[in-house]
Amino acid sequence: MSGSAAPQGPAKGSPGWIMYGEMAEQPAVLRRILADGAPHIRATAERIAARRPRFVLLSARGTSDNAALYAKYLIEVRLGLPCGLTSMSTTTAYGAKPHLDDVLVICVSQSGGSPDLTASTKAAREAGAITLAVTNNEDSPLAEVAEFHIDLLAGPEKALPATKTYTAELMALYLFVEGLHGADGAAALAVPDLAEEVLGRGAEIRQLASRYRFAQRMVLTSRGYGYPTAKEAALKMMETSYIPALAYSGADLLHGPLAMVDNISPVIAIVTEGRGGHALQPVLDRLRGRGADLVVVGPPAQVAGASAGFALPTAVVPEELQPILEILPLQKLAYEVTLARGQDPDAPRAMVKVTETR
Repeated sequence: MSGSAAPQGPAKGSPGWIMYGEMAEQPAVLRRILADGAPHIRATAERIAARRPRFVLLSARGTSDNAALYAKYLIEVRLGLPCGLTSMSTTTAYGAKPHLDDVLVICVSQSGGSPDLTASTKAAREAGAITLAVTNNEDSPLAEVAEFHIDLLAGPEKALPATKTYTAELMALYLFVEGLHGADGAAALAVPDLAEEVLGRGAEIRQLASRYRFAQRMVLTSRGYGYPTAKEAALKMMETSYIPALAYSGADLLHGPLAMVDNISPVIAIVTEGRGGHALQPVLDRLRGRGADLVVVGPPAQVAGASAGFALPTAVVPEELQPILEILPLQKLAYEVTLARGQDPDAPRAMVKVTETR
């Protein structure tokens, strides 16, 4: 796969050409992390593991927040450590003084430039935390204030919708968590070639996109490791095509929001092959019972039972790595839907590349 020719993309300067190019880079970025980044990630994990953190806190915004949620599942399932997502405003706006001795604080940010991320990480370090920044900019303010830093090695990302930095975050966080318990993360070696295979199936995505050209809203759902994928796919859809897209854990969808789903409501279910997918089955049954326009992204057997879908090559990939593959067709779906609606995925309105929240 690594030597196969990439599909012909849009001409330079045409709508979406930057986002398209950065999506296409993802297999190469994943290979770079595995080849060049993994030794540093493993060494960092070993140094942090030696300090025996008792709790983990994750800080992030936007797309990186979805990557942090993925890390939360990894840490709780793979390590058995309690883990939470921080509310940065408690320190930046309210001036709270947390007690963070022996706590690992991981701050995930593509740019490493947002003031609240930097300020909260600095405050955490001063409060006794072990601090790790995961960014695509080793010279960023965030990397400077953290005790440890992992570089995503994704190269410059110019499109406003983040794509290659998101999958780079997932891969880096996976390798880091594996390193914390002494594993080598070898299962990830299969992912770049599979990612290249998925990205090469653009015709399937364009056909799928025709279902959503006139959509007024959309629901995405999953459970377990797939839930961050649902949230990230919803974010991509909203920021590029402006379709209101709501992401729910399958369990939460049953606690009320299912009432808004009817036979004209488009629903995308991300079904991981593993325990998360098994836990989602009752939700899929309820959606089918309501006559929802259900599209499944997941294993071939799950796609076969849906109205439509995109089958993923998950047979040789453990559940915890499947989110790297799951998001790829959904990134391309957001791109294709946006073009079909006559908009430019490279230039979403009201967006800037570095969002400076405080």
